[in-house]
Amino acid sequence: MKGVEPWPHQEEAIMDLLAGDHVILNTPTGSGKSLVALGMHFAALCTGRRSYYTAPIKALVSEKFFDLVEVFGRENVGMITGDTHINADAPIICCTAEILANQALREGRHADVGCVAMDEFHYYGDSERGWAWQVPLLTLPNTQFLLMSATLGNVDAIADKLEDMTDTDVDIIADAPRPVPLTYEYTLDSLEKTVELAFGRGETPIYVVHFSQDAALETANALASTGVSSKEQRAAIAEAIKGTKFTTAFGKILQRLLRTGVGIHHAGMLPRYRRLVEQLAQHGLLPVICGTDTLGVGINVPIHSVVLTALTKFDGTKMRKLRAREFHQIAGRAGRMGFDTEGLVIAEGPEFEIENAKALAKAGNDPKKLKKVKRKKAPEGFVTWNENTFDKLIDAAPETLVPHMKVTHSMVLNEVAQGGDARYRIDRLIDDSAQNPEQKEHLHDRADEIFQTLFNTNVIETEDRDDGGKDYFMTVDMP
Repeated sequence: MKGVEPWPHQEEAIMDLLAGDHVILNTPTGSGKSLVALGMHFAALCTGRRSYYTAPIKALVSEKFFDLVEVFGRENVGMITGDTHINADAPIICCTAEILANQALREGRHADVGCVAMDEFHYYGDSERGWAWQVPLLTLPNTQFLLMSATLGNVDAIADKLEDMTDTDVDIIADAPRPVPLTYEYTLDSLEKTVELAFGRGETPIYVVHFSQDAALETANALASTGVSSKEQRAAIAEAIKGTKFTTAFGKILQRLLRTGVGIHHAGMLPRYRRLVEQLAQHGLLPVICGTDTLGVGINVPIHSVVLTALTKFDGTKMRKLRAREFHQIAGRAGRMGFDTEGLVIAEGPEFEIENAKALAKAGNDPKKLKKVKRKKAPEGFVTWNENTFDKLIDAAPETLVPHMKVTHSMVLNEVAQGGDARYRIDRLIDDSAQNPEQKEHLHDRADEIFQTLFNTNVIETEDRDDGGKDYFMTVDMP
């Protein structure tokens, strides 16, 4: 890009890509990973190779699509998600990770995939979706990979596996400084007071992180009545949203909140409402956004301060303390490149500790009053945290990614669609995976079950080959 002077780590990454190597870019949020990906797409375009950009969520895919259209022109960029196909034959494709993984299973080593920038690559360790980040590395031996995330941890095992599968060098770049340094505060003030103090210091925009959607809405309603925006901001917001239809019950709540300068952001919102909040934030119109950790996934929303209302979350099974990767994904959103000299991350103490601190402050230095203060204890079964928890998270490196693989009917059918010996390829996929022996045995058993079901229902059949092998094919047209 004209006028952009790359940082040393960006230049190193681009030179490695031009040399034909794979690159694992394990650098902080705001350190310019997008510029490296841009260089990869440009090099691919110049050499007649098709390049892909993948991300875990449609919103990020869409955002990157428009960014690349602006650079390379609409005719050169396409987008494929589960419900959107735009210019699908373009030389540069933006898609979700699952789209590429399924294409890799259908087409294998013959897929027209010259190079891939896989964003938010820490999803490799996601228990439900990690397979989609692992499959392309195992099935596209002729493809060049750029794997990017701010929270990868130790990636030596991933680099070794990729090098083994593709017979190509893998360069790990992980020494980039954070362009906007972070400062950290732990507080026993109420959330309303914390936000008020941050406003007084000019530490806006603020993203208030919750780990439930209901809690985010509750805080948003509380802050909306405290006057967080100026008259000018409210007028600008009213102008910006005047063409938007808020037709649902939640939409009407969102409209009311936005008019006060408070945004909401979580995965349960309609995509158009989420995009509206992101657009208003990008234009600097929302001093406060209350949401969940969805904003930790790459969306380009400028935030100066991140306030964590808890250092624990419910993971679907139990309440537990945040892991280092989860913490750094969220905290890393603080600090606006080009706007701030530093970002601010604030952690709130547990509610019972905040109430204790308030009672002690009210007693002041009066010994009699201090003696009468009844300290509250954590509720029974409550997973608590303290300033030491916060300090440990700040200092902790992201955990080493644990690989995840699965075998599903869809994956098997995609392999069958490729032609040839689909069972051999599924078995090889399992054997080549980064799973341990016990997991591989379970995956082989699962593959047996799926193939048997597909045979029993006459969805697939085989033909013997002269060389003793088998060709698999489908007997029905799949949607």
